[in-house]
Amino acid sequence: MGAAESSSKLASSVHDFVVKDSRGNDVELSRYKGKVLLIVNVASQCGLTNSNYTELGSLHKKYGDKGLEILAFPCNQFAGQEPGTNEQIAELACTRFKAEYPIFGKVDVNGSNAAPLYKFLKSEKGGLFGERVKWNFTKFLVDKDGHVVGRFAPISSPSSIENDIEKLLEA
Repeated sequence: MGAAESSSKLASSVHDFVVKDSRGNDVELSRYKGKVLLIVNVASQCGLTNSNYTELGSLHKKYGDKGLEILAFPCNQFAGQEPGTNEQIAELACTRFKAEYPIFGKVDVNGSNAAPLYKFLKSEKGGLFGERVKWNFTKFLVDKDGHVVGRFAPISSPSSIENDIEKLLEA
């Protein structure tokens, strides 16, 4: 296990992490250097699912070729609203919601088993309830250098972040 994986305290940016894709393969987030990232914990059976996936797709379509990457991390920690396997989750996101951005492997975002990436995100931008992620579809906005510059509540629609995304893309 690399240093970035074992301790979020040693990481200086999101680019220092390695995560698993929906097939279990390692993905180095350094591949996204120079891109603006919107990192979202997703769930397929949440009341916020349809609107968030739809708006995330619209943002990706509008800004994907301009340098925006949306990174979706399924999480089943909130009322069991993401019960499927990684393959089922990716299939649903890509077929029902036409997601053309990466759907990664399922992670925990809170607790002792929280993914190191999420420990880092939360330590960089605490929320209303401290570092804890409140619910599905919490969004972290990351600049081109891998620094967390914003955190948005589950009820914040992806389209409401559009101005923030545009500013980072222009920077």
